[in-house]
Amino acid sequence: MMSRMQIMLEPEIERRARRRASDLGVSLAEYVRRLVARDLGAQPAANPAVVFDLGASDGSDVAANKNAMLAEAFTSGDQTAGGPSQ
Repeated sequence: MMSRMQIMLEPEIERRARRRASDLGVSLAEYVRRLVARDLGAQPAANPAVVFDLGASDGSDVAANKNAMLAEAFTSGDQTAGGPSQ
């Protein structure tokens, strides 16, 4: 559980901190938490958003093709994908 705290910053430092947080796509509070965690040697919590928009899918649409893909997987008989062994 997090606790609430209040800090005071010089106006120019606050402006720059808000700009940096915005550049990173996080709130000012998250930016400050990360800075404190890094200074104290703690590992910041993983940000799951970093895995999105990593590259182009080249038009692949798994949702639209899921039935065909599942049918192909079941009929191929390939047991290397973690399927049940016989």
